[in-house]
Amino acid sequence: MDSRIRELRERFGWSQGELAERLDVSRQTVNAIETGKYDPSLPLAFRLARLFGEPIEAIFIPDA
Repeated sequence: MDSRIRELRERFGWSQGELAERLDVSRQTVNAIETGKYDPSLPLAFRLARLFGEPIEAIFIPDA
């Protein structure tokens, strides 16, 4: 699954570490989500959506 996490994080001016702290996850988790190696849990996806003020479907793009 592709995501706009990196784009949104950079728009907010946050490092991966800063985003990880805000989400209470590791920086490695943020990196894995950004690179498509890890699909977040539904609760984490909702936290990301709330943090960025975007609906989940605007952040995560399902694979074709």
